[in-house]
Amino acid sequence: MSSFKKEVQVVAQTHELSVDGLSRWKEIQHLIPFSHEKWRQLVRDGLAPPITRFGLRCSFQENREVLRWLSDPLNYSVSGANHE
Repeated sequence: MSSFKKEVQVVAQTHELSVDGLSRWKEIQHLIPFSHEKWRQLVRDGLAPPITRFGLRCSFQENREVLRWLSDPLNYSVSGANHE
């Protein structure tokens, strides 16, 4: 009987977002552990960074707020008057 060793590689989670700037859903979806609809519901309820709309089909989120949410999703609260 041969024994196999399973090796686990721990990879540090790196965020590919710059601190300053705005991102669309396609740019942050690989970082968010939810579907787009669940993320929208969290935004609506004030549990995720607010969305800034620049028209009917153009919406962004601040990278700084997305990174702040990623660092502590359970204790995140929307700061300022950006919440819609």
